[in-house]
Amino acid sequence: MVDAGISCRETEKRMNGLGLCIQKVKAIFISHEHSDHINGLPVMAKKYSLPVFITPGTYANSGQQLPPSSLQWLKALEPVWVGELCITAFPKKHDAADANSFIISSNGITVGVFTDIGSACNNVTQHFEKCHAAFLESNYDHEMLENGRYPVYLKNRIRGSHGHLSNKQALDIFTRFRPPFMTHLLLSHLSKDNNDPLLAQKLFEPHALDTKIIVASRYEATAVYSISDADIVLKKVSESKPVQMALF
Repeated sequence: MVDAGISCRETEKRMNGLGLCIQKVKAIFISHEHSDHINGLPVMAKKYSLPVFITPGTYANSGQQLPPSSLQWLKALEPVWVGELCITAFPKKHDAADANSFIISSNGITVGVFTDIGSACNNVTQHFEKCHAAFLESNYDHEMLENGRYPVYLKNRIRGSHGHLSNKQALDIFTRFRPPFMTHLLLSHLSKDNNDPLLAQKLFEPHALDTKIIVASRYEATAVYSISDADIVLKKVSESKPVQMALF
């Protein structure tokens, strides 16, 4: 599980709704210490006795108190194996102590989680080029943010080089660095106040080619997709050795 921003109860509810057994979760990886990524962490880790992979800098700034036995120190660019999954963290530009994003690989297939990014550094683009599927932040529409109710300092933080990706910035990453084998892109971390799911979808669709564009909802779980190791196609069906992905 990457991040635990929603409550343990809500996570359980959404996983159950998808037919997923939460006992199959074997570890939690934390990208950074902002509250919307760690609010559910203490209860989740304690209730299910899960190891938490987190950098020392992120943990020190998180305000969380986890049992020492739960802590597994995470280092950027050093792969971690959890069962058959290989998880690699990599640094990104975000206004947090030690922010990382992740790629998860298994059976020759790679899924990336690219959210909370102010600008596309080489780490982001090089890892994006490896992905058969990816969650990509598409946080705000520039005009909606500019004309919205947020104070100027917050607008500047969001659109700054260590803030969040706009729809157009996300599209630029997608069109410039999408590998030919990428089948699905899940637009993620959309702002409630400064974006519109239909607007983001309409922006990406003309450039999609053979990639399926899905906008992840803030309010409900997305569908579960399986990436087949046979034909590298994302399907809503089980395969022999699938890598499953869903956003809760």
